[in-house]
Amino acid sequence: MKNNKHTPFWLIIMLFLSISLGVYGQIMPGVYTDTVETNGVKKVHQVKIFNDYFVYNEYEITPATFIKTLGGFVDYEMTGSEKQILLRLEFNSDYNKDAQTQLSIPYTIDGKNLKLYWTENLTLKPTANSNQELDGAWLFATRGPDNGQERRGESNTRKTLKLLTNGTFQWIAYDTQSFRFSGTGGGTYGAKDGIYTEQIEFFSKDDTRVGATLNFNYNLKDDDWHHTGKNSKGEPMYEIWGKRR
Repeated sequence: MKNNKHTPFWLIIMLFLSISLGVYGQIMPGVYTDTVETNGVKKVHQVKIFNDYFVYNEYEITPATFIKTLGGFVDYEMTGSEKQILLRLEFNSDYNKDAQTQLSIPYTIDGKNLKLYWTENLTLKPTANSNQELDGAWLFATRGPDNGQERRGESNTRKTLKLLTNGTFQWIAYDTQSFRFSGTGGGTYGAKDGIYTEQIEFFSKDDTRVGATLNFNYNLKDDDWHHTGKNSKGEPMYEIWGKRR
């Protein structure tokens, strides 16, 4: 019986991926959280990594208080023995205070946990994986219905991004040129059989909205998400969101 001296192709691929991740230390996509309690106040630190995009949120649970959000395109770098997250920010709620458009954050990976050595040392644990058909990064395009009107696209500096991943939602309104931050809100979401539901966990404009549950209808047409229902004032709403590529 002859020995097969050829290494299976799948094994070569697995070894390559293992070596690449080991060398560059890229963080697995997902949602990571660390809840820190100080003097009875619980503060949530949340990191979302979706493809080449990174979002950081900070907010208090008791009482509900929004603190900050920032996000943008992510890359990784090894500086000596130190791993760095390199961020080219698209938005920063504290821009008027710190004028930061780029960030470098030292990090390590401890098992499945993400450790950040930043304004404070954080150990963020991954949340359970959850896949839904609306998952993705979406940019607000236009008010519906779609009659061929002009759409707000990637080239427009004024953007409203909605990121849906691992059972969480977040919208952020911002301008990439002026770095004007207009607001954000986020929490958990579900999408099934044309019904889209949001449970608000933080809201920069009004902390009293935390805990509210909002129900909408959704319909996917090609790369568009048609989002209909009633807004917070009870008025009819029809938004069209385009998939961000």
